[in-house]
Amino acid sequence: MKERIVRAVAGTFVLTSITLAYFVNIHWLWLAAFVGLNLLQSAFTRFCPLELILDKLGIGTGKNDS
Repeated sequence: MKERIVRAVAGTFVLTSITLAYFVNIHWLWLAAFVGLNLLQSAFTRFCPLELILDKLGIGTGKNDS
């Protein structure tokens, strides 16, 4: 469950970043770069700040989560 939430949030941030870069300012692409780098580092280190936040909120810790 947590993994799906992380992917959905990351995808939303990237799409939002691209949209803002097109309509507002090209520098919004830095947000997409940050999200991409965070996803890459989490693949190697298994550390994801969003997962820590979800844990503290009690999301994705139930027995029936897939």
